[in-house]
Amino acid sequence: MFENNATTRTPARPGAQRRGTERRRAILHAAETLLAEQGYEAATLKAIGERAGIPIASMYHYFADRYEVDAELLRWHLSKLDTLIGATLDDPGTRTLRQAVDVVIDLLLGYFRRHGSCTALWFAGRHSTLDELVRAFDETQAERLWRHLVERGVLSAETPRLALLLAFEVGTRLFDTAFRRSPTGDDATIDEARRLVTAYLETYAPGGTRRRG
Repeated sequence: MFENNATTRTPARPGAQRRGTERRRAILHAAETLLAEQGYEAATLKAIGERAGIPIASMYHYFADRYEVDAELLRWHLSKLDTLIGATLDDPGTRTLRQAVDVVIDLLLGYFRRHGSCTALWFAGRHSTLDELVRAFDETQAERLWRHLVERGVLSAETPRLALLLAFEVGTRLFDTAFRRSPTGDDATIDEARRLVTAYLETYAPGGTRRRG
């Protein structure tokens, strides 16, 4: 399920490498399960090791601390989301600004609801590494959505990339609120996110009403 992205510190025999890879996957799977079932605070390195059947002393051979586990698991989720968003935006049925906003919001909402570990890391895992990963993801997806909408003439070519980045950042904050209001994401808050982001971006559409300074 999980790929081994870590660099090898010292040469190891093939058998040892295989066991190491299997243990890393077991740790990540245990972390994913704990995060989804019990939330962020419960998924300590000790608890993850117990769930994976790995002594805490051995855990440090694979991850320096729980934050490394968090970061690797979140990277895995972000890679999956990146692939899903790319495939969704390539769908020729996505023609209007509202449709584009809806498909991205629906995709993210559905993913968060299916993957509680991603939701816990994204919204409850308050440490700098996870914040940086989410920020980089938002920047990448904002650039992708800018190109998608400009190429299709949905947004003016003069639309600043900053506008899309701000839309993603606002959307992330509203998703945060939605999942604090409800474990599955408060629908009313999500609907307001749709309205807010769509109305803002429509000011950059051809014929939009944005005031120019």
